[in-house]
Amino acid sequence: MTPFKAESADRLDPSEAAAWDAVAAAATHRSPFLSWAWQHHWAEVFAEGRRLDVRHVRDADGRLVAILPLHETGPGELALLGGADVSDYLDLIVIAGHEEDAWAALLAARAGERARWTLHAVPAASPTVRTLPTLAAGVGLAADATLEERCPVLALPSSWETYLASLSGKHRHELTRKIRRFEREAPDGRAVVVRGPDAISARLDDFLALHRRSRVGKAKFMDARMERFFRAALPALAAHDGVVLWFLETSGGPVASFVCLEWDDTVGLYNSGFAPEAAALSPGLVLLSHVIRDAIARGRPRFDFLRGEERYKLEFEPTLEDVFRVTIGPPA
Repeated sequence: MTPFKAESADRLDPSEAAAWDAVAAAATHRSPFLSWAWQHHWAEVFAEGRRLDVRHVRDADGRLVAILPLHETGPGELALLGGADVSDYLDLIVIAGHEEDAWAALLAARAGERARWTLHAVPAASPTVRTLPTLAAGVGLAADATLEERCPVLALPSSWETYLASLSGKHRHELTRKIRRFEREAPDGRAVVVRGPDAISARLDDFLALHRRSRVGKAKFMDARMERFFRAALPALAAHDGVVLWFLETSGGPVASFVCLEWDDTVGLYNSGFAPEAAALSPGLVLLSHVIRDAIARGRPRFDFLRGEERYKLEFEPTLEDVFRVTIGPPA
């Protein structure tokens, strides 16, 4: 019998924010998407009016060891807070080493429930993917893990020159050619880094304008609700050094911008925007080279392009890492 006990709450309790973040910080697979700030602001914007079902797992002494934050997406359907279109890595939030016991407690507590749980964007290495199907079968449930998407990831060397040398001849030539062309045709261009909640709040308008101008799909993505989420969540993460805004600026104004998330030894490219009239100068690629070079200079060993296999990401020759959609429910 599991030493842990699961319980359920119908809301996110702000008084538990510190305990939540302590569990997230002790997890095997950490990311900003599992933090209280990200989950809380996502729920306020995207789960407004929906029923929350936040499962907590505690040990015999009542200490919090795991959190499974769910919300109702339809009759008999629950999904993780965070959303498949907004969060790149999600999972059970659990202290490392307690994954199987926590899942056992959660599965035992939902005995008799008919609702299906859907967990998006679970990393391939997570015990949720590896062991949950067996655990679920043991209590008469069915769990299925299906490949959902891939995240291109770079293992960064000790210098930018070493990284360039590792690229194939074609990609190295194209990258250096585009960087030199930008430097030749926009000699006043410079990369600007914005850190801290106040500074990021002050420049979000610039990012949002570039993002919406990039292409029609991005303008649709950045609707009023998404903007509300960005304006709340990004400064909140920046207060913990979790967000950086990058701009590639010229005398005519910014021509490219990135929102980067930072955690542990990772720099993650979360979202982007660029000025269409500057497309011939490849401003996004030029800015990306600055971001990767900065990560190398600061000794970060991992650069994560996050979900999606867009062509520009693959030109940097990353390794693809799988993320899964995991469903749990009664047997078919």
